[in-house]
Amino acid sequence: MAQDPTANPAAQPAAQSTTKDFDRRRIVRLFAPYRARLAVVALLVGLSALVSLASPFMLRHILDVALPQGRTGLLSALALGMIAISVATSVFSVLQTYISTGVGQRVMHDLRTAVYAHLQRMPLAFFTRTRTGEVQSRIANDIGGMQSTVTTTVTSLVSNFTSVTATGIAMLALDWRLTLVTMVTLPFFVWISRRVGDERRKITSRRQRQLAAMSAIVEESLSVSGILLGRTMGRSPALTDRFAGESRDLADLAIRASMAGRWRQSTIQIVMSAMPALTYWAAGLTVSQGHPLVSIGTLVAFTTLQTSLFRPTVQLLQTSVDVQSSMSLFGRIFEYLDLEPGLEEPAEPRPLPRPRGHVRFERVGFSYEPGAKALTGIDLDVPAGSSLAVVGETGSGKTTLSYLVPRLYDATSGRVTIDGVDVRDLSFADLAAAVGVVSQETYLFHASVADNLRFAKPDATDAELHAAARAAQIHDHIAGLPDGYDTVVGERGYRFSGGEKQRLAIARTILRNPPILVLDEATSALDTQTEHAVQRAVDALAEGRTTITIAHRLSTVRDADQIAVLDHGRVAERGTHAELVAAGGRYAALVSRDEDLTPAA
Repeated sequence: MAQDPTANPAAQPAAQSTTKDFDRRRIVRLFAPYRARLAVVALLVGLSALVSLASPFMLRHILDVALPQGRTGLLSALALGMIAISVATSVFSVLQTYISTGVGQRVMHDLRTAVYAHLQRMPLAFFTRTRTGEVQSRIANDIGGMQSTVTTTVTSLVSNFTSVTATGIAMLALDWRLTLVTMVTLPFFVWISRRVGDERRKITSRRQRQLAAMSAIVEESLSVSGILLGRTMGRSPALTDRFAGESRDLADLAIRASMAGRWRQSTIQIVMSAMPALTYWAAGLTVSQGHPLVSIGTLVAFTTLQTSLFRPTVQLLQTSVDVQSSMSLFGRIFEYLDLEPGLEEPAEPRPLPRPRGHVRFERVGFSYEPGAKALTGIDLDVPAGSSLAVVGETGSGKTTLSYLVPRLYDATSGRVTIDGVDVRDLSFADLAAAVGVVSQETYLFHASVADNLRFAKPDATDAELHAAARAAQIHDHIAGLPDGYDTVVGERGYRFSGGEKQRLAIARTILRNPPILVLDEATSALDTQTEHAVQRAVDALAEGRTTITIAHRLSTVRDADQIAVLDHGRVAERGTHAELVAAGGRYAALVSRDEDLTPAA
């Protein structure tokens, strides 16, 4: 049996190393579609490095030949050559920056799109247990934090590595002894950078978790619902203090990330800055002893190359640190991409071109968690065009049952079929076209009324919008608004009353014109007068469709063709209103209680 590497402390470094290597391979694969552009970048970088190396040799020739011998023609040619090299390297730099930035932005776009599309396939349970702010932080903050690494790392690595290699070769050509002295410190610098990178990666991981927590607080407390709750409960100052605390912790982590290894890296810069001075000092000692190590031109050219070597070396080491720090960001994104989607599109979906709307539950069972059954052995048959009402105590499984038809969850056992086809064998597009859902929790976007309605049918004409609104008995209200159908709804529909939002949702569903309708307690949160208005809209929507209604108020389902009473996830009774009342069972008790709670006129 395979062992968990975390259970063995000795195995942890190896497991972490394997994870890092795997993540690195995945990061490299992100750039694979842009190989051609990266090859152009590499070519430009190589040309720039090779061309720039000519400058020190030209400088040596100026100091050793042109100036001592007074050859003004050669001096002019060499000076012009150095200027031309500067112009060429600048052009190459602009071009490579443009191409590499474009590649980096496309990689970030691919990542954002991949995460968003993957989350669209996650089951509803994922979103019920994950704070919205956390999801937003992964997409915005984590991927956004990669920007500098993704857009500049490839160019920086190739450019600096090429520069270091080419400069090292040029230094060897000038004087191999000085080159060996210069290179002896590089392994020490690499070791320091790796230590700093590991330290920053850990801090970055903590900082991103802190940023996600703060984003969640903002999303929850500064939404319309959050503001209402905070003010009515007198908790606004406490929320502000909580946010301030989270923000303070985030600021501290940012400072720690910035300062991590700063003294060690300063040591690198001090040593590198001292190397040219040490080279001059060593060369001066040989001159004083009558045995000059190199010529003045070679010495100046070599120290120029040293500077050219140290600059890309420091940048290369810094890039290594940045890459190690960003590994935690990539890891958080890969965590989401590695989540198993609970709802998979069938590999070969069965067509359902003209669904009639015959729904069957065949020995359906469902569990949110292993061992905790929410539904057990549900057998229900809803013929096309008929209506089924599902009633029962709170927690009996009514809403869970309704979620299985549009496949917001998949049945754990048994199957749900439409016209004999398992809903798991239908494409998401066909299923969405066949099943419309109107729930108690109506969601409206911060957009115009027309845009909210067209979310159901993007190509709907104005005439179709008006017809749907009339059927939902909301057209007159919309037409009476200052901007009519162009009126902005406001976040989550807070410019409309509960009944108006419900009727907008019904109009939106009418536009889709699905043959199957699931009504999940669509009127339970409304007052009696509003409920009657919405119920008329619901009746208009349900006409001619297969309707499954989840209800608390039994007065809204008395005319259903059949009523199923759920009790602890099982069908306890089934029949018409009259049959169930006459049986004197659970339904009759619910009706009696409902009538007792109904206020007198």
